[in-house]
Amino acid sequence: MKKLVTGSTGFMGSSVVRELLREGEEVKVLIRPTSDTRNIDGLDVERALGDIRDGASMRRALHGCDELYYTAAFFAHWTPDPKVPYEVNVEGTRHGAVPVDETAQFNHFRTGDHYSMSKYLAEVEATRFAGMGLPIVIVNPTVVVGVRDIKPTPSGQMIIDVATGRMPGYIEGGINVIDVEDVARGHVLAARRGRVGERYLLGNQNLTVSQYFGLIAEVAGVEPPRVKIPYRAAVGLGYLFQAGARITKRPPVVTASEVRIGRLQEWYDCAKAVNELGLPQTPVRVAVDKALHWFRDNGYLR
Repeated sequence: MKKLVTGSTGFMGSSVVRELLREGEEVKVLIRPTSDTRNIDGLDVERALGDIRDGASMRRALHGCDELYYTAAFFAHWTPDPKVPYEVNVEGTRHGAVPVDETAQFNHFRTGDHYSMSKYLAEVEATRFAGMGLPIVIVNPTVVVGVRDIKPTPSGQMIIDVATGRMPGYIEGGINVIDVEDVARGHVLAARRGRVGERYLLGNQNLTVSQYFGLIAEVAGVEPPRVKIPYRAAVGLGYLFQAGARITKRPPVVTASEVRIGRLQEWYDCAKAVNELGLPQTPVRVAVDKALHWFRDNGYLR
C-alpha cells in the first residue's frame, strides 16, 4: 500500500518522500492547489489535493494508504495572525490521526513562542490518539539543516545570515543540529522499527550558539558574528523588530520569543533514536556545507 506524506513540498517532507522512494515504496503526497511543488517535481508520486486542516480531504488522501508521515507544519516564530500555527499544527494533527533523553517535559510556555507551543499541543493530540489504540510513533527533530530548504526555514535563514554577514551578533545558548536527510531517514526508521506510543529525538551534535555560528562561518569562508548581545537588549530588539513587521508585513529579523528560546540550553541525548532506530549521524559540518552549496546553487547566496 501507499505511504502518505503531508508537508511533502517543504524542506523536511521532500526529503522524507525521497527516502521512501529510495526504499521502493509507493508514495502519495497531500498538497494544496497553491503549493510550491518545486521540491517534488519530477518525482514518481501520486498527488492528492487537500489541506491538513480539512478533515474530509485528509480522509480522502489516506484512502489506500497504510502509513502516514506527518511532516506538515507552520514553521515560523512570527506571523501576523497567531491563530495560524495552532490551526495548522494542532488541528492538522487532529485530522491526521483519523482512524487510520524523550522523558523531558515541554518547557517553552514561558517563551511565548506560538510555533513551539502549537507543536507541543500537536504532540499532545498525537499522544491522545496513541492512547486510543492508533499505532503512532512520535519523532522530535532538533535544529534541521541541509538541502532543499526552499522557504527557507528559520534554521536555513540563520545559515544564510551568518554566511552573508547579516547576523549582527548572538545570544549564547545551546542547540542540537542534524542533517535533514538524516531526519528523513529517521522518519522511515521510526515507522519500521519504532515502538508504538514512544517518542524519539532526531538529533545529532550539541553545540553552543557561538560554536555553531563559528562552524557556519568557517565553512562559508567568512568571519563569524563577534558581538555577544546582552539578553535583555536582545529581547528589546526582538520586540522592536516585531513592531516593524506589523507595519511591513515582512518577518522580523528576530522575535522576542526566538531570543528567549535561543538563551535556553537545548542540548539533547539522542541515543534512543541512534540505538533503537539506527538514526544516521552525518557530521554537522557536512550538513552545513551541503546547505551552503544548495543555497548558492539556487540563488540564495552569491
